[in-house]
Amino acid sequence: MGRVYLVRHTEVSRHWSGRCYGQSDVGLSRAGRIAARELAPSLAALQPARIFVSPLRRARYLGGLLVRYATPVPITIDPRLAECHFGAWEGQSWDAIYRATGNAMMGMIEAPETFRPGGTGETTFEVRARVMAWLGELGSQTSDERAVIAICHGGPIAAIRGTLEGRCVAEWPALVPSPGGIISVDFPPSNLPPAAP
Repeated sequence: MGRVYLVRHTEVSRHWSGRCYGQSDVGLSRAGRIAARELAPSLAALQPARIFVSPLRRARYLGGLLVRYATPVPITIDPRLAECHFGAWEGQSWDAIYRATGNAMMGMIEAPETFRPGGTGETTFEVRARVMAWLGELGSQTSDERAVIAICHGGPIAAIRGTLEGRCVAEWPALVPSPGGIISVDFPPSNLPPAAP
């Protein structure tokens, strides 16, 4: 049994504050870059066996810094760790989305198997399926019991935590860590409870 540390990227550019950015490839703010530089040495001190990173640059920035401290640890960019895709909502402010659609965004919680944000985005359970598939593979990919670090996003982290803890989807938003936040879970997971809507 190993331990994986799930790290949310640090603060994004202020331009994107209050906006839905999902899989839009936004950069970090100055404060976010400083926080990433401060975080990298402490993550390297965990002596990880592997480092996984979302393909989005707000996560790759910290991943690149971490490799400098944790050489020669292999780094893998895995698309399954990307944030949820929000379809046509990407780039819009959450206020504008609410004005245009009312409570439609609640579909992500109330209909996690079928509701597609922005018309063409991912369902909540599609995000869950890809991140849990990644977590389930870690046991076969990692031969020792050293830590694994995954730098990703709030949505995937909440999906993993909510699933492992057997939380209903309505509770998942409260499981999103703050930018730069870290949570840890065991892998490979066993006796996974189904997530309830």
